Amino acid sequence: MGTQFDSPADLLAAEPGLALGSSDWLLLDQERINLFADATGDHQWIHVDPDKAKDGPFGACIAHGYLTLSLVNLFLPDIFKVNNISMGINYGVEKVRFPAVVPAGTNIRGSGELVRVEEVKGGAVQAVVRVTVEIENSDRPACVVDTINRFVPADS
Repeated sequence: MGTQFDSPADLLAAEPGLALGSSDWLLLDQERINLFADATGDHQWIHVDPDKAKDGPFGACIAHGYLTLSLVNLFLPDIFKVNNISMGINYGVEKVRFPAVVPAGTNIRGSGELVRVEEVKGGAVQAVVRVTVEIENSDRPACVVDTINRFVPADS
Protein backbone atom coordinates (compact mmCIF):
# COMPACT_ATOMS: atom_id res chain seq x y z
CA MET A 1 0.00 0.00 0.00
CA GLY A 2 1.16 3.49 -0.78
CA THR A 3 0.53 6.69 1.14
CA GLN A 4 -2.69 7.34 3.05
CA PHE A 5 -3.95 10.78 3.93
CA ASP A 6 -6.51 11.14 6.73
CA SER A 7 -8.40 13.86 4.87
CA PRO A 8 -8.25 16.18 1.86
CA ALA A 9 -6.81 18.84 4.21
CA ASP A 10 -3.90 16.51 5.02
CA LEU A 11 -3.31 15.99 1.30
CA LEU A 12 -3.37 19.77 0.84
CA ALA A 13 -0.54 20.08 3.37
CA ALA A 14 1.69 17.57 1.53
CA GLU A 15 4.79 18.82 -0.24
CA PRO A 16 5.27 18.48 -4.00
CA GLY A 17 7.83 15.82 -4.84
CA LEU A 18 6.51 13.44 -2.19
CA ALA A 19 6.93 9.81 -3.30
CA LEU A 20 3.54 8.18 -2.77
CA GLY A 21 4.43 4.54 -3.26
CA SER A 22 3.84 1.77 -5.76
CA SER A 23 1.11 -0.67 -6.66
CA ASP A 24 1.54 -4.42 -6.79
CA TRP A 25 2.91 -5.93 -9.98
CA LEU A 26 0.33 -6.88 -12.62
CA LEU A 27 0.86 -9.42 -15.37
CA LEU A 28 -0.10 -7.80 -18.68
CA ASP A 29 -0.94 -10.99 -20.56
CA GLN A 30 -2.16 -11.66 -24.08
CA GLU A 31 -5.71 -12.30 -22.88
CA ARG A 32 -5.99 -8.77 -21.42
CA ILE A 33 -4.49 -7.32 -24.62
CA ASN A 34 -7.03 -9.22 -26.74
CA LEU A 35 -9.92 -8.05 -24.54
CA PHE A 36 -8.75 -4.44 -24.91
CA ALA A 37 -8.51 -4.91 -28.69
CA ASP A 38 -12.10 -6.19 -28.70
CA ALA A 39 -13.30 -3.29 -26.54
CA THR A 40 -11.65 -0.64 -28.72
CA GLY A 41 -11.71 -2.24 -32.16
CA ASP A 42 -7.92 -1.94 -32.43
CA HIS A 43 -6.91 -5.37 -33.72
CA GLN A 44 -3.59 -4.36 -35.27
CA TRP A 45 -1.40 -7.44 -35.68
CA ILE A 46 1.34 -6.06 -33.42
CA HIS A 47 -1.13 -6.49 -30.55
CA VAL A 48 -3.17 -9.60 -31.36
CA ASP A 49 -1.29 -11.89 -33.77
CA PRO A 50 1.51 -13.66 -31.86
CA ASP A 51 2.75 -15.54 -34.93
CA LYS A 52 3.12 -12.42 -37.07
CA ALA A 53 4.36 -10.29 -34.13
CA LYS A 54 7.11 -12.85 -33.47
CA ASP A 55 8.71 -11.65 -36.72
CA GLY A 56 7.88 -7.99 -36.08
CA PRO A 57 10.01 -5.21 -34.61
CA PHE A 58 9.55 -6.30 -30.96
CA GLY A 59 9.64 -10.09 -31.33
CA ALA A 60 6.26 -10.52 -29.65
CA CYS A 61 2.85 -8.93 -29.29
CA ILE A 62 2.86 -5.68 -27.35
CA ALA A 63 0.18 -3.99 -25.27
CA HIS A 64 -1.67 -1.01 -26.66
CA GLY A 65 -0.37 2.24 -25.21
CA TYR A 66 -3.90 3.18 -24.23
CA LEU A 67 -4.33 -0.14 -22.41
CA THR A 68 -1.25 0.67 -20.36
CA LEU A 69 -2.64 4.15 -19.69
CA SER A 70 -6.05 2.79 -18.67
CA LEU A 71 -4.42 0.57 -16.04
CA VAL A 72 -3.26 3.68 -14.19
CA ASN A 73 -6.82 3.85 -12.84
CA LEU A 74 -6.30 0.36 -11.37
CA PHE A 75 -2.97 1.38 -9.82
CA LEU A 76 -3.97 4.73 -8.28
CA PRO A 77 -5.84 3.36 -5.22
CA ASP A 78 -2.76 1.30 -4.34
CA ILE A 79 -0.45 4.30 -4.79
CA PHE A 80 -2.35 6.69 -2.55
CA LYS A 81 -5.64 7.02 -0.72
CA VAL A 82 -7.47 9.97 0.79
CA ASN A 83 -9.83 9.14 3.65
CA ASN A 84 -12.84 11.09 4.91
CA ILE A 85 -14.12 12.12 1.49
CA SER A 86 -17.62 12.14 0.07
CA MET A 87 -16.19 11.31 -3.35
CA GLY A 88 -13.08 11.22 -5.47
CA ILE A 89 -13.07 12.30 -9.11
CA ASN A 90 -10.69 11.39 -11.92
CA TYR A 91 -10.59 14.89 -13.43
CA GLY A 92 -8.23 14.14 -16.33
CA VAL A 93 -4.59 14.13 -17.30
CA GLU A 94 -2.11 16.85 -18.22
CA LYS A 95 0.55 14.94 -20.09
CA VAL A 96 1.03 11.36 -21.26
CA ARG A 97 4.11 9.69 -22.73
CA PHE A 98 4.83 6.08 -23.77
CA PRO A 99 8.65 5.73 -23.61
CA ALA A 100 8.74 1.92 -24.00
CA VAL A 101 6.53 -0.89 -25.27
CA VAL A 102 5.15 -3.60 -23.00
CA PRO A 103 5.56 -7.10 -24.46
CA ALA A 104 2.71 -9.51 -23.72
CA GLY A 105 3.47 -11.55 -20.60
CA THR A 106 5.32 -8.72 -18.84
CA ASN A 107 4.74 -7.46 -15.29
CA ILE A 108 4.02 -3.78 -14.80
CA ARG A 109 3.19 -1.56 -11.83
CA GLY A 110 2.48 2.07 -11.11
CA SER A 111 4.53 4.36 -8.88
CA GLY A 112 3.38 7.83 -7.90
CA GLU A 113 4.82 11.21 -7.05
CA LEU A 114 2.88 14.28 -5.92
CA VAL A 115 3.45 17.04 -8.48
CA ARG A 116 1.20 19.70 -6.94
CA VAL A 117 -1.87 20.05 -4.78
CA GLU A 118 -4.33 22.93 -4.38
CA GLU A 119 -7.80 23.77 -3.20
CA VAL A 120 -10.26 24.34 -6.04
CA LYS A 121 -13.64 26.02 -6.30
CA GLY A 122 -16.25 24.30 -4.16
CA GLY A 123 -13.82 23.21 -1.44
CA ALA A 124 -12.39 20.14 -3.17
CA VAL A 125 -8.68 19.41 -3.09
CA GLN A 126 -7.04 18.75 -6.45
CA ALA A 127 -3.84 16.74 -6.68
CA VAL A 128 -1.70 16.23 -9.74
CA VAL A 129 0.05 12.88 -9.34
CA ARG A 130 2.68 11.70 -11.78
CA VAL A 131 2.24 7.98 -12.28
CA THR A 132 5.11 6.09 -13.83
CA VAL A 133 4.14 2.68 -15.16
CA GLU A 134 7.23 0.59 -14.63
CA ILE A 135 8.14 -2.53 -16.59
CA GLU A 136 9.72 -5.25 -14.49
CA ASN A 137 13.45 -5.62 -15.29
CA SER A 138 13.50 -2.56 -17.55
CA ASP A 139 15.20 0.80 -17.13
CA ARG A 140 12.56 2.57 -19.25
CA PRO A 141 8.96 3.05 -18.16
CA ALA A 142 5.99 2.03 -20.28
CA CYS A 143 4.01 5.18 -19.52
CA VAL A 144 4.40 8.43 -17.61
CA VAL A 145 1.21 10.40 -16.98
CA ASP A 146 0.28 13.38 -14.84
CA THR A 147 -3.14 12.49 -13.47
CA ILE A 148 -5.54 15.08 -12.04
CA ASN A 149 -7.53 13.85 -9.05
CA ARG A 150 -10.13 15.74 -7.01
CA PHE A 151 -11.27 14.87 -3.50
CA VAL A 152 -14.41 16.32 -1.95
CA PRO A 153 -14.29 16.42 1.86
CA ALA A 154 -16.89 14.29 3.66
CA ASP A 155 -18.31 17.33 5.43
CA SER A 156 -19.10 19.18 2.15
